[in-house]
Amino acid sequence: MNGLGVPLATPFDDAGDVDHDALATLVTWVTDRDVDFLVPCGSTSESELLTADERAAVVGTVVDAAPADVPVLAGTGSPGLRETLEATERAADAGADGALVVTPFYYDHDEADVAAYYQEVADASPLPVYLYSVPAYTGHTLEPETVASLAPHPNVAGMKDTTGDLGSFQRIRAATAGEAFDLFVGSGSVLAPALDAGADGGVLALANVAPERAAEIVERHAAGDDDAARAVNRDVVELDYAVTARYGVPGLKAAMRSRGVPAGTVRSPHRPVDDDAVAVLEALVEDAL
Repeated sequence: MNGLGVPLATPFDDAGDVDHDALATLVTWVTDRDVDFLVPCGSTSESELLTADERAAVVGTVVDAAPADVPVLAGTGSPGLRETLEATERAADAGADGALVVTPFYYDHDEADVAAYYQEVADASPLPVYLYSVPAYTGHTLEPETVASLAPHPNVAGMKDTTGDLGSFQRIRAATAGEAFDLFVGSGSVLAPALDAGADGGVLALANVAPERAAEIVERHAAGDDDAARAVNRDVVELDYAVTARYGVPGLKAAMRSRGVPAGTVRSPHRPVDDDAVAVLEALVEDAL
């Protein structure tokens, strides 16, 4: 996988159920705007608020709705090994192309334990495994040395790094340079600098609301126009901040709705953003486009 991935928001209807028709429409909307691969059941997808059956069904809907040439990287990570492997097997049965496995969370684990866990996952997984470091949600940062120890595994295919730390990112890139290892940045605000540093692409919440602008950054960088890529990145940085750190998933869905995108509502304990936030988000969307 390479280029632009979108960690798909999961639309819920007014009763709080997954709206599979809206999800399929969302898949079409983003893939029509140059997204290269799809990532259901990630952090932006409210995956930890889905049941195991719902997660499997969401992956199935995305696989069925995706164009044949658009891979699906399914989020399958849970705090424990058995839950993760079960979700990974179900994602494989649904037709996913890879498994995005978040660092085990809730309990504290040292780096040796996390490395051993990923070895177990990769040994047993029917899908290529992508490591996922998102310390804002898990409290754990994968260290470059740990990534380097896992990268040679034949079933470890890459990593999504959502730390926003470009220094650490470059250390990971250097440590995995000799391996077939896809390295994606998960922070839209640093997409262009990460591409400059050797990223294979990005998996960005921003791509749910402004996929064409995120894709433009990747395309301009690939064409060798790094200055233009960085300029576009600056154009969207405030929107990216608003739909991630400032307002989170409720803000992302409000921003999507401002474009007529079928985002649905959020699932409790999330709450919709207020009218003032909606106005701010609508203005940021307009500015970014």
